[in-house]
Amino acid sequence: MAEVGVRSFPDDSAAPGHNRGPPLEDEHIPEWGNGGIGNYFYWKAAHRAAWKNSSPGIVASRIRKAERLGLTYEEYTLEILERGRHLQVEDVERIVEIKRKRVLRTANHRS
Repeated sequence: MAEVGVRSFPDDSAAPGHNRGPPLEDEHIPEWGNGGIGNYFYWKAAHRAAWKNSSPGIVASRIRKAERLGLTYEEYTLEILERGRHLQVEDVERIVEIKRKRVLRTANHRS
């Protein structure tokens, strides 16, 4: 008759009734990550409001200006929201930096 090997576990600190098997699901990670919740909901509401409250005329104007600079509407609007100023044709260095980041983002999404 073959002997059955007894498997020992290096960590015997499992809770009573735990079969020491692998978890059934991946650990749940909330939207705000593993850190504290902080101002998550304030930031989420502000982000939603910043992108939603533009009038059709403002959106059309931003689209035209963004296209003139070779940017997307999102890139142009994000620059206004982050820096508080509209990009001009003379802002060559900043426009090049935005386009470089776009290339990096696109490359990261493909891999």
